[in-house]
Amino acid sequence: MEAHILAWFENSGTLAIWISILLNIIISFLGVVPSVFLTAANISFFGFGHGLLISILGEAFGAIISFYLYRKGINRVKNKIAIKNKFLDRLQNTQGMEAFFLIIALRIFPFIPSGMVTLVSAGSKVGIVNFSIASTLGKIPALLIEAYSVKQVLDWSLQGKIILGLLSFFMVVTLIKRFRK
Repeated sequence: MEAHILAWFENSGTLAIWISILLNIIISFLGVVPSVFLTAANISFFGFGHGLLISILGEAFGAIISFYLYRKGINRVKNKIAIKNKFLDRLQNTQGMEAFFLIIALRIFPFIPSGMVTLVSAGSKVGIVNFSIASTLGKIPALLIEAYSVKQVLDWSLQGKIILGLLSFFMVVTLIKRFRK
């Protein structure tokens, strides 16, 4: 996937930045597609600093636009969504500064999907300005860690990438087996 995006960037010239941001918005709206491959493409094509900045902008705009669209449609299904995470449940029932800091914390916490934070925030009492600022601030440390990790993997030799791939495969298999139980 990363190779296709890199080819797209190469053929797009100065539009590559806008294509990256648009892809991040789409990924954010879908809510379940990981953006790590786009972060990797951004770092490979634009360099670490510029690629990180473009990823932050794309994820910030993606979260804000998704929040707005989710909020428009959330009232139809609001009572049908069962939240099983205590932090997300708390977010749904808070507002003001408490919601602001909770959104930052949830963005930094790696085990809660970003799309879920956006969806629950859209169904809560938090305003779009508070959400936008908190979400962006929370994404920055998470993206720094992701970008640094991606850069390290890209710099690895083939042997290191094979080892990482095998470890990832076994972790996914283990998680699937636990989930089925």
